[in-house]
Amino acid sequence: LDLTPSEPPAVLFHGTPRANIDSILASGLDRRRRHHVHLSPDRETAERVGARRGDFVVFHVDAATMHADGLTFWRTDNNVWLTDAVPSSYLAPDL
Repeated sequence: LDLTPSEPPAVLFHGTPRANIDSILASGLDRRRRHHVHLSPDRETAERVGARRGDFVVFHVDAATMHADGLTFWRTDNNVWLTDAVPSSYLAPDL
């Protein structure tokens, strides 16, 4: 995957099963077995991703502050945003 670092939109979104809320709030988002954390540019896409496994929650990612703090983002050709990790301080669940 050969991507150029890009400035993200101010807010990105991450949909995930509701069962993951506590662990994400404690330790943030990490890539697990993937190459990167995948983020969506809009809430609707994050909802579709999160709903694949049933009851879900959408996290708002403060991408503008992450980028200002020096964390790197990449955008794929299909408009998925990637980053190495999202510390919990940049996350807010939409409960």
